[in-house]
Amino acid sequence: MSVLGGFFSSGAVHTTTAAFLLAFPALFSIVNPFGAALIFAQATEGRSKTEIQALARLVSFYSFMLMIVSLWFGGAVLAFFGITVSALRVAGGLVVAVSAWELLQKPENTEARKERQALQDGRTVQNPNWSESAFFPLAMPFTVGPGTIAVAIALGSTSPAEASPWAYGVGISLGAVGVVLLVWIAYSSAEKLVTMLGVTGTRIVSRLAALVLLCIGVQIMAAGIQGFALDIWQHMSRTVPATRG
Repeated sequence: MSVLGGFFSSGAVHTTTAAFLLAFPALFSIVNPFGAALIFAQATEGRSKTEIQALARLVSFYSFMLMIVSLWFGGAVLAFFGITVSALRVAGGLVVAVSAWELLQKPENTEARKERQALQDGRTVQNPNWSESAFFPLAMPFTVGPGTIAVAIALGSTSPAEASPWAYGVGISLGAVGVVLLVWIAYSSAEKLVTMLGVTGTRIVSRLAALVLLCIGVQIMAAGIQGFALDIWQHMSRTVPATRG
């Protein structure tokens, strides 16, 4: 009972909310479900509505699993190779910021790259078994690519020292759930989105998302630089007294 009480305390709720508000826009911005849905519509052209709905559910499920594994276990894998959290934050933030800057400047280049990933020179449409294309290339790397994985790993390793790790983990997981739900809705309604948004509307959404993503990338990178500075300060604090003694 005390564990549940601690989890639902005001501090834990605040941590969960803050983590969700950090993770959801970061993952949403780099996945860009509405922009990706327009390309998904091209990749599934000629399919029946039932097949498209089933494919959208399967792609969303695989995307969720990729995000959750990256959020919860990506940091541990990198730690196994001796990569510090600060280095991860700097590298992840840099990757996110560069991706966001590219999307902000030339969204058509990002669209073209995603289109090549999804269509695979037309093989996705021609494949008689639609489920074979659900994981590759539609879930990975089209929906959840290296940039998304880098963001997820960085988010999973950004838990504040004073916050409950479980509350933070729940918050970022809920962020992933929210993004995947939007992916499912957008992919299932891809044809309607094509009609409603069009190319111009999609690029406007993409640029707004890129601006948010750029800010988040800089924030993650700044946290990593701050971590390096703190490690250096602590090392110097331990070394100076030892030298004087």
